[in-house]
Amino acid sequence: MELLRIDNVPEGFLSGLSSDETSEEYFLNMGPQHPSTHGVLRLVLKLNGESVLDVVPHLGYVHRGIEKMVESQTYLQNIHLTDRLDYLSSHINNLGYCLAMEQALDIGVPERGEYIRVMVSELQRIQSHLLWWGVAGMDLGAITTFLYGWKEREIITDIFEELCGARLTMNFFRPGGSFADVPDTFIPRIQKVIEIMHVALDEYNTLLTGNIIFQERTRDIGILSKEKALSYGCTGPVLRASGVSYDVRRNDPYSIYDRFDFDIPIGTVGCSFDRYWIRMEEMAQSIRILEQAVKDFPGGPYRSKAQAAYSLPQGSYYSQVETARGLLGIYIIAEGGAKPYRVKFRSPSFSNLSVLREIAVGHKIADMVTILATLDFVVPEIDR
Repeated sequence: MELLRIDNVPEGFLSGLSSDETSEEYFLNMGPQHPSTHGVLRLVLKLNGESVLDVVPHLGYVHRGIEKMVESQTYLQNIHLTDRLDYLSSHINNLGYCLAMEQALDIGVPERGEYIRVMVSELQRIQSHLLWWGVAGMDLGAITTFLYGWKEREIITDIFEELCGARLTMNFFRPGGSFADVPDTFIPRIQKVIEIMHVALDEYNTLLTGNIIFQERTRDIGILSKEKALSYGCTGPVLRASGVSYDVRRNDPYSIYDRFDFDIPIGTVGCSFDRYWIRMEEMAQSIRILEQAVKDFPGGPYRSKAQAAYSLPQGSYYSQVETARGLLGIYIIAEGGAKPYRVKFRSPSFSNLSVLREIAVGHKIADMVTILATLDFVVPEIDR
């Protein structure tokens, strides 16, 4: 962190600053940080001692112009750009884009292909939450959680590497299914994940959830009311922690999610601990879905007829999916050719980060770290 130069302060940011010579009010840059954290984010904090009086997030450090790039590439080529948004939900991003294309082209997906999509998506959700859990604990000083979370995460990452050859910006789904069938090891490896995660979640709760120091650092910290969450357009665990039971998989089902029995955990207070607890419960619910999918996994084709290129009929098309961070919306405007006229991505991280000022003011600098960790945003998804 570094002291902020006064000539860089946003307009109006100095209002209310005391002229009292004994005042401890000052400005501080929190970040920009290394890309391997939540992303390159700079927070300008107005502080009195260690108390946060105001905070302004600054974005744009990893902006790549993805929404402009898609205009010069074909629909198939653009699928790979979606896994550069929230790179911790790569497969789910791919799926959202493919759903919009399938809507436009009236393409169906075989039964086996739908099951593959659900299982890969839920593995991705667990994988993302495992990284979040490990890093969130480490942010608050519990370095051991990073080692524990990464151990189980690697097992899922190995499955993805076998599927598509990549471990982070993964690309597997295509209109009508996926670009390849799953190998014979797919189901046995998922069964192993289910077996391990049942034990691992108990370990995680013993290690961190019930830790009194962790609870004092998270309970009643950064409370987000239901009304504020809705007014800012929050989705995902951030919204559900505030008591709103909305999940795209349940409220606007896509693929075959309406066939599975799973619960939507919701919080009561909307504090950092609730946001933490929601994600822990979501991993358990993803395991429930995987257990059902493995039991009923069908044979047959994994994809409807593939094409070398796709031209969407003139019109506008919209799809939405539930990523690990919330509702990702994809809006495509097509002119009838092989390339889109415009593609707009509605990222959950942007809305979730927008509430930062509402829930951080009045807390301490150390609480800022807690709040940032439990919002669980991925900045490159915002900096498109």
